[in-house]
Amino acid sequence: MGIQNFPAALQPIIQQGFLDREFEQALRSRLGYRACADREDIAVGIGETLTKTRAGLKPSVTTPVPPNANSNFDNGLTPNGWGVEQYTITINHYAATTDLNMVTSRVGIASQFLQNAYVNGEQAGRSLDELARNALFNAYFGGNTRVRVTLASAGTQVSVDDIRGFMTVAVNGVPTAVSAGNPLTVTIGADVYAVIGAAADATNLSTAPNGVSGVLTLATSVSVADGTAGNTVTAANASVIVRPAARANTSNLVAGDMLSMSNLLDAVARLRMNAVPEIDGSYNCYLDPVSARQLFADPDFKQLFQGATSANQVFSKGMTNDFLGLRFIPTTEAFVQPHPSLAGLMVRRPIICGQGALIEGDFAGMAADDIAPDDSIVSIVDGIAMVTREPIDRLQQIIAQSWYWIGGFCAPSDTTTSPLTVPTATNAAFKRAVMIEHIG
Repeated sequence: MGIQNFPAALQPIIQQGFLDREFEQALRSRLGYRACADREDIAVGIGETLTKTRAGLKPSVTTPVPPNANSNFDNGLTPNGWGVEQYTITINHYAATTDLNMVTSRVGIASQFLQNAYVNGEQAGRSLDELARNALFNAYFGGNTRVRVTLASAGTQVSVDDIRGFMTVAVNGVPTAVSAGNPLTVTIGADVYAVIGAAADATNLSTAPNGVSGVLTLATSVSVADGTAGNTVTAANASVIVRPAARANTSNLVAGDMLSMSNLLDAVARLRMNAVPEIDGSYNCYLDPVSARQLFADPDFKQLFQGATSANQVFSKGMTNDFLGLRFIPTTEAFVQPHPSLAGLMVRRPIICGQGALIEGDFAGMAADDIAPDDSIVSIVDGIAMVTREPIDRLQQIIAQSWYWIGGFCAPSDTTTSPLTVPTATNAAFKRAVMIEHIG
């Protein structure tokens, strides 16, 4: 049969002349964000959204009981309880497939079956890593934005670049939409206001990765001086973002604001202030190759390892040990974007994570017998179902190679951890990771 009779997608791999009978593998992304997630099974028969409750602690007691009050049935004590907070995991179904004609594949240069399996596995792993990254950054972008449009006159509505982190406030540990009865304290420009509403724009104009532009409604009028485009808007419970030279928001970054060791130490300090546990003895630092290159050029970083016995390992392999309390994990999935206002500059975002920064929920019924019978070809690899369907076409020649995953990711909050229970704790709702923004 002529090669022109084959599908166009198969023609390049059918032998014409002499070809190496092995596929060369394409470049693949370096993954890692999913590794910082604590995995939990979501049981069968409880719905698509799971709400989990985290118990808080009681404040310390440093005042003795007065002797004259130690009487009656209560011994002079007033009962008090501990707080709770809730977060939800929503599971969704993700899948992809590839068809393979077993007859025409026999004239190919190598096993298309094995290559399909490899490509499907890489696609599945990369997809889940991006889902983990998105869930992580969505939480840790929260409460940090800037005014997008200058107010014409003082008013109660301000257009901002990103409303994530301004839409809800914790009420008795439950995320509740902001309102006049449940306001969120924010700083706009130089003054403090109360957000009582947040609405997304009909057309999203946000410059932040996965950002949602919108309008914040305030309880009182915002002055024109505060409501000027570019001014910083920060929620009282905003996630911590570290920037060189203490820049207030992304648009304030300028050329020369490179990643340095001091930025990393500031991030580690914030995590330790909040008593965030480490991951196997260190915090995970996810960064792209340009961020890593800037770090290795930082004078403080080079001086730290000057003359150290571990220096060869550090600089030859691009790794570090526990000197900084960090484990560097290079990734090509990091968010990189053009600077919002300065042409030619890129904004890069390493993120440092402690234990529990992410929760991965895997649906427990993915490979149940009624879904995957005994005679089916279904393998669970790292929580992902890899499926091979037998030929069911009229000639019984075409098989399907697929993968699917049922689950979800979420970043749990830690609103119950406060200076009352951990004296050095910050007010951030999400405490288990710290993002760094720099130019690169």
